[in-house]
Amino acid sequence: MGSLLLPGPTQVPHKVLMAGAAPMVNHRGPEFKKMIDEMTQNVKKVFKTENDVLTITSSGTGGLETVVANFVNRGDKILVASIGNFGERFRDIAVQYGAEVQFLDFGWGNAADPAQIKAALDADTNHEIKAIFIQHNETSTAVLNPIKEVAEARGNHPALLIVDSVSGMGAADLCTDEWGLDVVVAASQKAFMAPPGVAFVSVNERAWKVAEANTNSKYYFDLLKYRKNLAKGQTPFTPAISTIYAVYESVKMLLEMDIDEVIAEHYFRRDMVRAAVRALGLELVASDDIASPAVTAIYAPEGIDPVKLRKLINERYHIVIAGGQGKFQEVAFRIGHLGYVEDMEILGAIAALEMALHELGHKFELGAGVGAAQKAIMAHRIK
Repeated sequence: MGSLLLPGPTQVPHKVLMAGAAPMVNHRGPEFKKMIDEMTQNVKKVFKTENDVLTITSSGTGGLETVVANFVNRGDKILVASIGNFGERFRDIAVQYGAEVQFLDFGWGNAADPAQIKAALDADTNHEIKAIFIQHNETSTAVLNPIKEVAEARGNHPALLIVDSVSGMGAADLCTDEWGLDVVVAASQKAFMAPPGVAFVSVNERAWKVAEANTNSKYYFDLLKYRKNLAKGQTPFTPAISTIYAVYESVKMLLEMDIDEVIAEHYFRRDMVRAAVRALGLELVASDDIASPAVTAIYAPEGIDPVKLRKLINERYHIVIAGGQGKFQEVAFRIGHLGYVEDMEILGAIAALEMALHELGHKFELGAGVGAAQKAIMAHRIK
């Protein structure tokens, strides 16, 4: 098996895989309580929060639906700031729950503009907007949003600030409490280095008051049930015990490495990939100032099908990279560099990309991308 360089699911360390293979335990018993209590405290350190963090057996999208279901009533007006596929997903979920959505579309490949968000909130003099929904890291375009600046732009407007950090948490800077983020969603299969199946939702006291007054019909995704059970060291329904075992181990690893150092490594890998891609004469989707540390999106050269390129890299060199999403499906491809990834895997992916591009007719100096990546590694690792 080769390298899995996707924006999720990501590669899982052997130690974490073995933790997930542990025998089942009683999810109402003391062993599970001890594990989930300790895991929750450690996850809170990754979130950089003292707020409640709830563990939900679901995908990241399940986490997104959870926050809509608990913090938005039917007929509520909300502001959705979108920069790609997952901003559109937030909008679509909210519409399903009967919300009135004010959709701020900043365009694929751009970051959200805090000034425009501030203008929309300033215009809302009657405070009809109940929540602001925004992505931390948009994987479809490989763009990182300026969440701290968006939080500052909210000012004294009472709307909740709800952040999708499914692909950003642990890969990019995010300070939940310091920045005043009311609700944040993350998931196990990204920078947490664990298998899919668990979402995390942090909720502050201001948001809990909104949830307590919420009138939506919901059962499985009712966060009040999760809060009640969290106090007992349980979940309201049977959880994905094996995945929780895995996350328990992976979060310990992240904290042992120091979460700020882990995030710094993600920024280094981003810069390494971008230097290599530029050396090959390829165009990047995101500009340097908004580039994601989790994934890099690259336009395919003119005349080269990105689907065929990815297939060649996979079948010949056993490296899996991601295709474009939505409107980028036929024009771009993506290299994930979040979670459990080594320098040499990135170097191998760049080498495979070079050979595949060369075979498909792209004109460049063979070895240029690898050389740029090598220089980045040596400058970073050799002091």
